[in-house]
Amino acid sequence: MHLHAIGANDQGPPPLKMGVPFDNFGYHNPKNEYGSTFMEALKTGKWAKRSTSSPLTDDSLQVQTLRALRANNVYAVTSGDMGTVRKWHTQEPKRIMKGVYWDFRSVKKNGLTVDSLRKLFQSGEFVVFSEVAIQYEGVSPSDTAFEPYLKMVEELDVVGIHVGPGPPGGIYLGAQKYRASLHSALVLENALVKHPKLRLYAMHTGWPMIDDMLAALYAHPQLYVDLGLISYHISDREFYFYLERLVNAGFGKRIIFGSDNMVWPQTIKIGIDRIKNATFLSEEQKRDILFNNATRFLRLTPEQIKAMY
Repeated sequence: MHLHAIGANDQGPPPLKMGVPFDNFGYHNPKNEYGSTFMEALKTGKWAKRSTSSPLTDDSLQVQTLRALRANNVYAVTSGDMGTVRKWHTQEPKRIMKGVYWDFRSVKKNGLTVDSLRKLFQSGEFVVFSEVAIQYEGVSPSDTAFEPYLKMVEELDVVGIHVGPGPPGGIYLGAQKYRASLHSALVLENALVKHPKLRLYAMHTGWPMIDDMLAALYAHPQLYVDLGLISYHISDREFYFYLERLVNAGFGKRIIFGSDNMVWPQTIKIGIDRIKNATFLSEEQKRDILFNNATRFLRLTPEQIKAMY
């Protein structure tokens, strides 16, 4: 439910080393510019004992990511630059489900207004309004500015909203309006109440605000979560603590696997293996997270599901 089709340079000049997981998120002397601190960590891998490096070119990133989908039998809701998503879909039409990456900047940059999005979805070419990344702009999904888009997607029937972590210190990496308080799944509440037929999943499970996430899931039985970034970049101990709390609280039928791969194709398998290796999950629960819950959320037909085996 959370794959990105982007360029090799979209997270900074490659190669970049992603911690799988990060052992720590470093420290920073505020006398210096944080961007340099963060980029040094990604270049050297100093925050992690184990890391994976990003491919050097757009073509190699595409090839390696699509190879990972085939090797792990993944069917992926995929967003990014629309031209790149179209290109990847041409190469792998069976496994790439086209999604629209959107924020308010997209309105000015690409003309993705309510009307143009409505036409795009009604054409059937793009099937998911995801990833919605307005958290980086400091905007809550319940903000009145986003209301026309919620109305549109409630009518057209699917959306995914970023609720949870971006890069550590993202406020100081250009997302100046980003706030930690927007990690809370409770920012979704007014939107869900106002649009009760909205089909919505919260990316990154609102990490690290587990109590808020549990409260939102309990109050809104239509809400799902995708694991996203936390499936590989936080420690095993923290990831399993967070996932086990979701399952123990009774929400195992609403957890969906998503890798948030960005420019690191290897993270797809790492995230899948973490689910498979979770000793507190039954085989049925693993299957739900990796497959069944997503097919239910996306309302796939029996014929579509059969074609995936």
